[in-house]
Amino acid sequence: MEEIKRLMFKIIIILLISLLNLPRATPCAALYGQCGGKEWKGSTQCCSGSTCTFGNDYYSQCLPSSDSSSSSSPTTIKTTQSPSVIVDDSRQHGVTTRYWDCCKASCGWAGKASVTNPVKTCARDGITSVDVNAQSGCNGGSAYMCSNQQPWNVSSSLSYGYAAAYITNQRESDWCCACYSLIFTSGPVVGKELIVQVTNTGGDLGKNHFDLQMPGGGVGLFDGCSSQFIGSYSWGDRYGGVRTRSDCDKLPASVRAGCFWRFDWFKNADNPSMSFKKVTCPPALTANTQCIRK
Repeated sequence: MEEIKRLMFKIIIILLISLLNLPRATPCAALYGQCGGKEWKGSTQCCSGSTCTFGNDYYSQCLPSSDSSSSSSPTTIKTTQSPSVIVDDSRQHGVTTRYWDCCKASCGWAGKASVTNPVKTCARDGITSVDVNAQSGCNGGSAYMCSNQQPWNVSSSLSYGYAAAYITNQRESDWCCACYSLIFTSGPVVGKELIVQVTNTGGDLGKNHFDLQMPGGGVGLFDGCSSQFIGSYSWGDRYGGVRTRSDCDKLPASVRAGCFWRFDWFKNADNPSMSFKKVTCPPALTANTQCIRK
């Protein structure tokens, strides 16, 4: 009897080891979600219809495949995905990411576009205006992003904010300080509208790409936040930023509201797609930047 028990025990152990060694299915990264980069620990395989596209050393994103009929990628897409939004023909399709690097904005330099003033930049306190010729804090200077250039909600379906952008067939002189209506077409914010004023230009951005300014959204390659805000603050991952709403409490008090906005109104949407068109800038946006196109 003891021999039988020992044999059964060995069989059970062998079965358990075999089960542990079985290959595990890895969830695919959703369309417009992150799929690679340094320090990235999530899935590196995109869901069906999208391809992992290199952005920079720290960020790769799932973008629509040129041949969306390909069946080589996993097809485990959630069936609860929000429906697409039908938009008018005057809009263009675009993509979004997020950042908050605290650096002086590109549109904050003189001569970038025909405007009343370049985008306002601030001293280390995030409030006091500095000279337009002041060098960016990201390059050892004294000019930083102003703390009030963060997003806020106007209603449950509308918010205002700021962004860096790259628009196909346009130049920086076309989009600096211009405003755009973004209507999200994927993720938990489908149908919501964000009106942004473009204050910056991203040299690493793709076609029709808006990089939304939100505190705790990732300090990026240059990271001016560490020099602007001296103290034991935690800005999260270099690309992507903080991961939870409670992490917003680890940011400087002056920028926490915009971080909370990401998890409240924006529902922590991860780089949702959108449609966009140029609109007249709301005075509430230009009041913070002091930049109005002529």
